[in-house]
Amino acid sequence: MSASPYSRIPLPSTERYDTHVPEPLVQCNPFRTMKPRVEPLPLFSRVQAVLPEPLWPSRPAAIDCYWRAWELAFGNLKQPTPANGFVANYCDTAFNGNLFLWDSAFVTFFGVYGRRVFNFQATLDNFYAKQHPDGFICRELSEDDGADTFHRFDPSSTGPNVLPWAEWNHYRHTGDAHRLERVFPGLLAYFRWLRTYRTWQDGSYYASGWGCGMDSLPRVSSPYHLDWSHGHMSWIDTTLQAILVARCLLQMAHVVQQESLVSDLVDEIDRLVILVNETMWDEKTGFYYDRLADGTLSPVKHIGAYWALLAGALPPERLPAFLAHLDNPAEFNRPHRIPALSADDPHYDGTGGYWCGCVWPPTNYMVLKGLTHTGQSGLAHTIATNHLEQIVHVYQSDDTHWEGADRFRQHFQLPDLQVEDQHTLWENYAAEAATPGKRSKPGYVGWSGLPPIAVFLEDIFGLVPDAPRSRLHWAIRLLEEHGVNRYPLGRDGVLDVHCASRRSADEKPVVKIASNIPVTVEIAWEGGRGEIIIG
Repeated sequence: MSASPYSRIPLPSTERYDTHVPEPLVQCNPFRTMKPRVEPLPLFSRVQAVLPEPLWPSRPAAIDCYWRAWELAFGNLKQPTPANGFVANYCDTAFNGNLFLWDSAFVTFFGVYGRRVFNFQATLDNFYAKQHPDGFICRELSEDDGADTFHRFDPSSTGPNVLPWAEWNHYRHTGDAHRLERVFPGLLAYFRWLRTYRTWQDGSYYASGWGCGMDSLPRVSSPYHLDWSHGHMSWIDTTLQAILVARCLLQMAHVVQQESLVSDLVDEIDRLVILVNETMWDEKTGFYYDRLADGTLSPVKHIGAYWALLAGALPPERLPAFLAHLDNPAEFNRPHRIPALSADDPHYDGTGGYWCGCVWPPTNYMVLKGLTHTGQSGLAHTIATNHLEQIVHVYQSDDTHWEGADRFRQHFQLPDLQVEDQHTLWENYAAEAATPGKRSKPGYVGWSGLPPIAVFLEDIFGLVPDAPRSRLHWAIRLLEEHGVNRYPLGRDGVLDVHCASRRSADEKPVVKIASNIPVTVEIAWEGGRGEIIIG
């Protein structure tokens, strides 16, 4: 048999096939040449006395859940290995043995409160170290060998891009401009890669079920694959995230004095804001939707639209109609707020249908931050209170919910659950009852540390740091006695803040504040505002 004529055609080498247009900024990414920093891992029992200590005498279960979240987080800490080539200790995503990009980013939003005993932010350094020469960063890295789990041009290969938001939040807590200088080039290169390879002709962005992080939402229909296909749609969450990221990069550039590198982002933001409001907003329902291939809007109402709040993309006159969906019991105001999919969707499963009805800590956190950003901290407090109460109720429950956990364990071939795992945190929660989602993983800290730590301190207690300006904002809404000892602010600041019980929301709170650094604490309550200057 003669050889096929095609056998004489040389195939491109792997090196040539995987080489794409290099992004010069990647050469300025210091993490790609960093030597691994292998340091001893702290034990929770030995560092608990250094972590922030919330005080809420009338709600001891919330305090217990807070400490349990930290205990689980410290149990998931790992060191880099020669085989995986990671460069820093990290908090494992607690899912399947891989490190996930957006999970890891959300871990930093509560991990920043424990930074004095473990550098949770350095988890992201392992992604920066694996950045490709063209700016690409894979969304999932193997903890065994450090390899990407997707080819860069797979629609599921990367995203969601929340890294600049996570780094800007770290800066607001710490005032660490040096870290901004180090992460800025790689973050801008990654943004440019997404803009080049994840946009349509009109500039809107696309992803996939896996790429957007919200797999199983019924956004893509046949003949496209629900999890892996972009469906030729303009994806509302991914497009809004691009606006948010561009705004974060502009703020970073100002701090690190690199405005010339991002001068194009002002026009980019303006174009995308116009695009989503002219082509992805439905005036009749007052909501943002994915745009289908034929130019019509998808009928699927999902939580991803609420990135519009944090991105600053929503015109003020549209805010009341948009927020009304969050208060509507037929949509997102379910017994446990906020399900990822609106309850009036035919695919909704509020008993725990994964992204088709579960409540997810990261997307809830995103909505809460967006509400606060748009001046709706009262609604944020209401939703946060419901969210935390439901999670604490599940945490306290004697029902171990082992049926769903056992299914998850068998699917991923995990060890048997032990009795001490009973009181734990879960990957997601049902919207219609105080139970975990049916496919929820137990011990998930992971991003489930957000509600009992970050939401607790920021949206229940109302503490929001501004370390670069040596300020702390304190929106006091609780009537019960509450406070925090060892609250970290900036590089070295440690504050003790305490509020006495009150009879009504408009009564001026009596507060006590101690600090080891000069600080200004701005206090707001329903009846007024005040300012306390220390040092």
